[in-house]
Amino acid sequence: MTLSPVKQTLRYDQVSCRLQVEGLPDVSIGQAGEALGIITGWSLRWSGRPELEGRKDHLLALMATVLPYARHLISGVARPFGGDDVPVTIAPREQGGHNLELRSSQPDVAPLTVELDDAELADLVRVLDQLRLDPRLQVKLELPEPQPLHPREVLERVPLRRRLVAPLGGAVAVAVAAALGLLLPEPRPLPPSPEAVQQRGEP
Repeated sequence: MTLSPVKQTLRYDQVSCRLQVEGLPDVSIGQAGEALGIITGWSLRWSGRPELEGRKDHLLALMATVLPYARHLISGVARPFGGDDVPVTIAPREQGGHNLELRSSQPDVAPLTVELDDAELADLVRVLDQLRLDPRLQVKLELPEPQPLHPREVLERVPLRRRLVAPLGGAVAVAVAAALGLLLPEPRPLPPSPEAVQQRGEP
């Protein structure tokens, strides 16, 4: 008689949210015990907001969008992540905070937008990181590798005033040096030496 694998539940709690991932050990590759090798579903509960739930691909899309967005925020580069071709998009709000938009795979379901403040975003990042680093989760997470900032993004981190200081300072220094050079009198020519006079045959 073959025993059925025992359903596993991984739970991660923060102040404003709780992430719960359910699944089974993948007995085909010898997993057992508390290992979770097959994700059957997940849910994300917020304080005072609708509960989110979905399949493995939705969870991966959430991680692949929110985690690099948070890394860019820490680096001082706030820009949207996601797009129309992925289920999750996150972007900074003009009035502060962040808009997390989730699109269902069902054609008749309108997108859900969740407004997060910085603390709520930090809680979301923590639970996703806890899941990613949990040794009990033995699922290959197909997440993009962290990428360094583009040179343009690094440049845009520096305020325009600071970016203009160096070239303007150099131009001013060159202009001052040129003006001082024009103000100085031209040196008088030195009288010829006796040796030079004798060589030219002058008395």
